[in-house]
Amino acid sequence: MRLRFEMSIILRKHHGELEMTKIAKLSTIGLLVALATSFVTTIWAVYLDSFLNSVALVGLISALLTLVGIISYFFFIPLVERTSKSKIFYYTLFLFGITYILFAINKNFYIFVILAFFMTLIYALRITSFGIIIKDFSKNSKLSKNEGLRFTFINFAWIIGPLIAGFVSNQYGINMIFVISAVFIFLALILGKFMDLKDHHTQKKIDRNLIKNFFAFFKDKNRIITYILGGGVSFWWVLIYLYTPLFIIRNNLSNLWVGYFLFAIPIPLILFEYKFANIAGRKGFRKLFKLGYLIPAIAALICFFTPNVYSVLGILIFASVGLAMLEPTTEAYFFDVSKKRDQQRFYGPYNTRIELAGLIGKFIPSLLVIFLPFKSIFLFFSAVMFMLFLVSFKAKKIVERRK
Repeated sequence: MRLRFEMSIILRKHHGELEMTKIAKLSTIGLLVALATSFVTTIWAVYLDSFLNSVALVGLISALLTLVGIISYFFFIPLVERTSKSKIFYYTLFLFGITYILFAINKNFYIFVILAFFMTLIYALRITSFGIIIKDFSKNSKLSKNEGLRFTFINFAWIIGPLIAGFVSNQYGINMIFVISAVFIFLALILGKFMDLKDHHTQKKIDRNLIKNFFAFFKDKNRIITYILGGGVSFWWVLIYLYTPLFIIRNNLSNLWVGYFLFAIPIPLILFEYKFANIAGRKGFRKLFKLGYLIPAIAALICFFTPNVYSVLGILIFASVGLAMLEPTTEAYFFDVSKKRDQQRFYGPYNTRIELAGLIGKFIPSLLVIFLPFKSIFLFFSAVMFMLFLVSFKAKKIVERRK
């Protein structure tokens, strides 16, 4: 019965035949996009470091791009409200594919900065449009479960993606990664058009005032708590995908070890994320938030005191169990605490949590390593995760299955 229940989210009967649900179709498209993203993310820090040869500058350049992303989420609110989200999503896929091809053939650092700036802008639109599409195709009582399926598909990509990227970059160079990523983006675009997943959810009232939207978003106490808790997930991934690859390289291990590590990181997410999302739907979010942040807080603290590089990597992999409790649940929690009329207006600004948390996670550690040993980064991340554990006590008691 349990297997039958879980498969119902992927397959349904139509005229006596089994067919994929819309959520499963969207998750498949998300899988292809996540593969492309995982390829690029695996080599991103090392690629920047090849230009700059400085951990501090890698962090600062990444922080600057993040700041651009934060502004763009608010700037694009009117476009998101008045335009079909599927149309926005497909256009951004096309532009991402073209940008990756340009990355592959470019050798000039300043052109790279321009392309990265442009990619940051369209990334905001891609994330916002896809998240709203998932919400629009979900019943309220099944949103956390659908988010669990979506993130399970995505994290499967993050298992095999870094492994492939590590091998390919080691054998054929980093530029080949951008070519492969472009191929997967165009495959996602073709699949989306073939599946004909359309939405027409637009609003008549358009909120055009950027400053007003900014202050309106942070006026609500529950939205602020949701924003902080959701941002903590993105904050942690900065440690994993930006600083840990540099930690590996500076401990005289090859790019292949970066691939091995990033291959292993999502395994706990694959194993537990869908289960935790179901638990959140039945039991509520707060307990998962508490435990989810406590685990990485303790893990990062242990890493600070651990001298062996391989032990550090193993501890960080285990910490992903905590992130499996947070990744799909924080996304669903935002929609559950938001009024329906505010979801399109504020989902984009809510996603600035990704950029703002990333900005803090990149900027402050990049300054720390100027004055302190590299491992002080682990102590900083541990302290922030513990603070988020305390914030979790303020989350509302929401149970989706009671709606």
